[in-house]
Amino acid sequence: MSIIEEYILTTPADRQEKLTQLYTLIKNLAPKATEKMAYGMPTFYLKGNLVHFANMKNDIGFYPAPAAIDTFKEELAGFKTSKGAIQFPLDKELPIELIQKIVLFRLAENASE
Repeated sequence: MSIIEEYILTTPADRQEKLTQLYTLIKNLAPKATEKMAYGMPTFYLKGNLVHFANMKNDIGFYPAPAAIDTFKEELAGFKTSKGAIQFPLDKELPIELIQKIVLFRLAENASE
């Protein structure tokens, strides 16, 4: 069992499905990335931090770095965001296609650095 899977098991049961869905999506998109914990959050690392995610009090936090949020700001208009964070509400489905675009963007961004 990976360190991220262990983290997911420590979260409330009603959130584990979404966290597992997010974890599986990122793992499939970035199979060469290293999985670790950073800043207390599940992190995918490939030539630098790729993305983080976390179970938060009122949402699922997704942290793809500021450039990704700027690049996808129009598609993120329905979500609460800050400089480097996106909040996915617990009462809505994860935006899988958007997350996929963001992860692929971050893979390309890290590959060019």
